[in-house]
Amino acid sequence: MMLRNLTVALLLSGVAGVASAAGPANALSSCFTFAKLPVPTTAPAIEVFVMVDQTTPFNADLKQSIADHIKPLLVSGNALSIYAFSAYTQGHYTNELVHAELDPALEPATRNDIGKTALARYDQCEAYQVRTVQTLAGNALRQAFHGDGNEISKSDVLASIQDVSRQVKASSAQRKIVLIASDMLENSSISSFYAKRVVRKINPDQETKRVADNNLTGDFGGAEIYVLGAGLIVEDTAAKGVYRDPQTMRALQQFWQRYFDGSHGKLVEFGAPALLSAIH
Repeated sequence: MMLRNLTVALLLSGVAGVASAAGPANALSSCFTFAKLPVPTTAPAIEVFVMVDQTTPFNADLKQSIADHIKPLLVSGNALSIYAFSAYTQGHYTNELVHAELDPALEPATRNDIGKTALARYDQCEAYQVRTVQTLAGNALRQAFHGDGNEISKSDVLASIQDVSRQVKASSAQRKIVLIASDMLENSSISSFYAKRVVRKINPDQETKRVADNNLTGDFGGAEIYVLGAGLIVEDTAAKGVYRDPQTMRALQQFWQRYFDGSHGKLVEFGAPALLSAIH
């Protein structure tokens, strides 16, 4: 009965929490408030930022891998933010789809100082939060993937990444992880990484200069960065045997390595297209 009352209480609260003065609204209600406990001011241990490029044609396996990579990180004490992006001029601007902060698990010493009723309410709420954030993440990813397609002719990857980098830096989390699901192929008024509908071999020096000339450098505040989907184009997912030569991909990775280095980010893995190791 208590669990049923808990679920009803959270649903009646709209699942959404109160927006803090320092950041976006939390999609999860506070378990401390529900259990009538003092609300701490501790920062999330880890915040995961996921960026989904709606111009990249992810197949079913790659879509599933994005969810699989972030699921182990959706635990008590962590936070999640998911964004969709593509081209500013075609109604597909950068958009935050969900932001959720899970309350931390109670330390043993703290648990000993809490009454049984309050402790039971907190534990049940904590378990409910984990299930709920998984649902929220799945819904947000489906929303982002629903917007992909070939009708978007431009892709402002650099400007979008710069925008989100500001949110990453502003996060109070102790550790920040950024997963960018994108082909990483700029196609805007700044530059185009395409030539005749295929990926061209870019000059990292020239592209880095364009970034500086157009003030597109970001600031990730020391975040760890993972890229999934690099170099992926429609022909790849259509199984037409498109060959992506190593020199072209190496040049693409060199450019983004320089970009993230200059934007106070640590590029951990550049998946072309899949990540070969788990995000820990």
